[in-house]
This record gives sequence, structure tokens and C-alpha cells, in this order.
Amino acid sequence: MMRRSKRKTGQTSDWMRLLPFFLFCLAFEVVPILFLMHGSVIDKTTSQFTLQHYLDVNRPLYINSFLNSIKLSGITAIVGVIFGTFIGYAIYRWPSKRVQHILITLSDVTTNFAGAPLAFAFVVILGMNGIITQFLLQYFHYELYPTFSIYSFSGLIVAYIYFQLPLMVLLILPAFAGIKKEWRESAQSLGANTFQFWRYIGIPVLTPSLIAGVTLLFANALGAYATAYTLVQAKLSIVTLQIGYMIAGEIRKDPGVGMAMAVLSLVIMGLSIGIYQAATIRARRWSKS
Repeated sequence: MMRRSKRKTGQTSDWMRLLPFFLFCLAFEVVPILFLMHGSVIDKTTSQFTLQHYLDVNRPLYINSFLNSIKLSGITAIVGVIFGTFIGYAIYRWPSKRVQHILITLSDVTTNFAGAPLAFAFVVILGMNGIITQFLLQYFHYELYPTFSIYSFSGLIVAYIYFQLPLMVLLILPAFAGIKKEWRESAQSLGANTFQFWRYIGIPVLTPSLIAGVTLLFANALGAYATAYTLVQAKLSIVTLQIGYMIAGEIRKDPGVGMAMAVLSLVIMGLSIGIYQAATIRARRWSKS
């Protein structure tokens, strides 16, 4: 009886320690989502239930913003996964542990450097009077503009890849660590070369982590706002910018439509995170085997 009471007391104390975390999630995640869902189906003028806000999302401007966001997120996610995987493997195979730790720390810092500061940094480097732009013009007589512009869709791709790529490096490193040396040695003892090892063992083991990386990077780019707002503003229509205009704008203010767009974006991100979780669970099975 004493042991049971101690276990119950211990479990209660564990739940109490998690209480601040649950309160934080409730205040900053659950409650805002409930307000979004409520506002997306309530007409402010009549306070009646309506689906008109979701029907209004079917306008060409809003449909185009979703398509642009999905395209931007997809491109940067795929590029980030491809190059991030190769860079992550190079870091994993680096002989010096000290250099490994420095590169991992650099990746961690880089992936958190986003938003308006990142946008201003790219303006300084790749703007019309940026360092690289003027360097190419002065020494190679190559005019970067108007072929390329940091204030366009292609410029956003470059800016997004900056924080997408190191994020993939951090995600893929544990997957490389999960490929055990015994598997490589067993494959070599059976006569398999490096290509065959990666084709039949390495890549299948990494596939869940790669799928998880694509979905997480996609969701990460889909929810980005400050970088896009600072660089393109009204020049390019993407979902996060349209939501901002609808909820806090002065000209095209329509909170109901903005909340409906936010709910639809949450659904897309939720599906992405669900795929990420499923792929992560699959990847953990390989690391434990």
C-alpha cells in the first residue's frame, strides 16, 4: 500500500511539474486556434453562423496566394532536403569532432536567423545596391538586376533556403548516426560496394527521415511571415501576407476571411506535421533495431 501511494504521489508531482507547460500551450496555441475557428464561421454584423468566409476564400487572389505559398514551400523544402542531406553527411563524416561541433552550432544559429533581420541582411548583400550586386557589376560587368531580384519570388526562394538548409542538416544528422557500422561491415563482407550499400540499405533507412524533413521544412516555410513581408510586401501574394492584410490591414480588412484562410493554412500544416510525426516514428524504429 505504501508503494502504491508513493507511486501515485510521484505521478501527481510529475503532472504538477508539467502544469506550466500545459498552461502555456493552452494560452498560446489552443485558445488562439479556437478563436480562429470561431471567428471564421461567425458573421460579425449579425453574430450568426456562416460559411461565407470560406466561400470568399475561393476568389482568384486568395487561391493564387495559396498556390504561391505551396509552390514556395515545396521548392525550398526539396532544395533544402537535397543539399542539407549532402552537407549533413559531410559534417557527419568529418574526422575532427571539434569541427563537427562548430559546424553543428553554426547550423543551429543559422536556422534561427530568420524574419526581418534576415531580410535586411539579404537586402544589404543582394539588393540593387548590395555588396554582391555591386561586386559583380564592378569586376565582372554583370548586371544582376533585373534578371534577378531579391524582392521577387526567386529572391524569396534564396532567402528561405538560407534557414531551410541548416534546419535539414540538424534533422538528418541523427539519421546518419542511426546507420550502424555493423550494417556497413556486414554488407562489405557479403561483397556489396558503396553504391549497393546506399541503394539497398542506407537510402531505405534514411527515407523516413527524408520524408520527415520535407514535410517539416514545408510547414516551416508555409508559416513564415516576417521575411516575406519585409522583402516583397504587396508585390507577391502569399497566404501569410494575405492573412495579415485581412486581419490587421486598413484597405482590405476582413477578419472573417483572414481567419478562414488561417484555419485552412493550419489544416495544411497539421497534415504536414502529421506526416512528419509518422515518418519520425518510422525512423526511430530503424535507430533502435
